[in-house]
Amino acid sequence: MSSIVFDKNVVELVTVAAEYCAFLEEARSLDRNRVVDVIMRILPLLYLKALMLPEIESDPEIVLEEYLTEPDYDEMRNSLRVILGEIDNYLEVCVDEMKYSDAPIIMSISEDLSDIYQALKNFVESFKTGINYIMTESVAVCKESFCLYWGQTVTNTLRALHFTRFGMNNESDHFD
Repeated sequence: MSSIVFDKNVVELVTVAAEYCAFLEEARSLDRNRVVDVIMRILPLLYLKALMLPEIESDPEIVLEEYLTEPDYDEMRNSLRVILGEIDNYLEVCVDEMKYSDAPIIMSISEDLSDIYQALKNFVESFKTGINYIMTESVAVCKESFCLYWGQTVTNTLRALHFTRFGMNNESDHFD
């Protein structure tokens, strides 16, 4: 029986996740239009590939290493915030807090992208260990965190970017 880590869907997510992480790490040298264009193409792929991960039960005895430090996360978020500028913040309507709030909830694309990056960076780095039980556990953790958190973050971010790019009145002046 072959290991789950060599499953076609797992290998494809590792590949797309590695591309996402590498792109964000190089994004500060690109202009906003290019960054948004690539992100709008890769987020749906990440969502699809994560959705197709096999179901694996997590092993509570295995604790995965966190590869992304808080300063690295902050640096990523801040560089994305600079790139995105005035299009970084958006109003969120698909969060539970909206039930209890009279005020709009403002979210940040740069924070969303960094949150997704954090989950995927840890996933990709776990695979680089080459240790089967760590890679297997990382698949279980990735699938669980996708279902609980970063999958919704992908859809929220994509919606915000889509609106910025193609929103009401087709005002593309945000993209110049």
